[in-house]
Amino acid sequence: MLQRILRLLRHRWHDQASLRRALPPQALARLTQRVQASEQRHSGEVRIFVEAGLPTSYLWRRGPLPQIIRQRALTLFGKLRVWDTEHNNGVLIYLLLAERAIEIVADRGIDRRLSRQEWQAVITRMRAAFREGRFEDGLTQALEEISNVQVQHFALAAGDANPNELSDAPVVGEG
Repeated sequence: MLQRILRLLRHRWHDQASLRRALPPQALARLTQRVQASEQRHSGEVRIFVEAGLPTSYLWRRGPLPQIIRQRALTLFGKLRVWDTEHNNGVLIYLLLAERAIEIVADRGIDRRLSRQEWQAVITRMRAAFREGRFEDGLTQALEEISNVQVQHFALAAGDANPNELSDAPVVGEG
């Protein structure tokens, strides 16, 4: 019980100010532009979701914290409709500041193109940038790596249009 209360306090300690320090509005605007540029090269969709802390309902759940964080990322994958793309090649990059946690959830069309180790390598490189406080750089690098995989497997042919199925702007949640 004490552990849950401490977790709750840690997650409430992080707030909108924490989010703004990690990713100020100018960084969010640049990330939006990078997602737009990426999606002009392939048929996939990429969403970024960053939140300071987990919602209270997640904090009271039983089970290992990594599993709870993964559940949150999967829930957001559904809520943001990342799964609902024509080629099943949507990807969600999820960042939880309170735990310094990163999850990548990829739809089945793109997920089967990379092994779990390759996805984990992308996360490891992001984590290294985040440890140095370079959140925008870490997200940019991950976006580039994901885009390269998308282009390799879902490139647009010359003259093909790619309707934008989902918003390109990163979502910043309150937790």
